[in-house]
Parts: sequence; C-alpha cells; structure tokens
Amino acid sequence: MPVLLTKKAEEKVKEILSEQPEPYAGLRIQVVGGGCSGFQYRMGFDKNFSDQSDAIFEFDGLKVFIDKASLLYMEGAEVDYVEGLHGAGFKFSNPNSTGSCGCGSSFSV
Repeated sequence: MPVLLTKKAEEKVKEILSEQPEPYAGLRIQVVGGGCSGFQYRMGFDKNFSDQSDAIFEFDGLKVFIDKASLLYMEGAEVDYVEGLHGAGFKFSNPNSTGSCGCGSSFSV
C-alpha cells in the first residue's frame, strides 16, 4: 500500500470522526506548501472526493483520500498516532523526506 495508517492512527481518526456533528465521507490527507522546510501535511475530514483526482484507500471501513499530486510526495509514508510527554498527535514517517525543521511540523524532499 502506498500510504499506511497504523491501527492506532486508524482508531483515533474513527473516534474523532464519530464525534463530528455532521457526516463525512472520510479523511483527507494533503501535502501543501509552507512551513520552515517547504512542505507540510494537512489532515481533515472531507465530504467530497473524486475518483479521477484522488487516490482512495480504505482501512477497515475508514476511507482516506489523497490527491494525486500529494501522493507523489507521500509514496510509502506511514501515519501513526502517538502520545507522549509533549502531548499527542499524528506523526508522519515519510521515506521521501530529505529533511525537516526543528519542530518537526514541515519537511523537504
């Protein structure tokens, strides 16, 4: 699979999705310009997707949409949910990344 969600990430996304006041089709992950290193990840729930412009992945009933331009930067990436002393959040492990900023919120290729 080109992009992998760990079981922990999948469960956390499903939990957050179930708490939303309106229905969504699934989770959208994007790579957008910005941050100290040039690119950053954006995650959010989406009501719409396109078979032509999105790659669609399914993880035990959870649909994940990644536009094909973002997928070029994410091939082989893993998304995990981690909890630690500094808080909790989603962590991207991307083999295409050649560097990241000190805070870890952006990356370069």
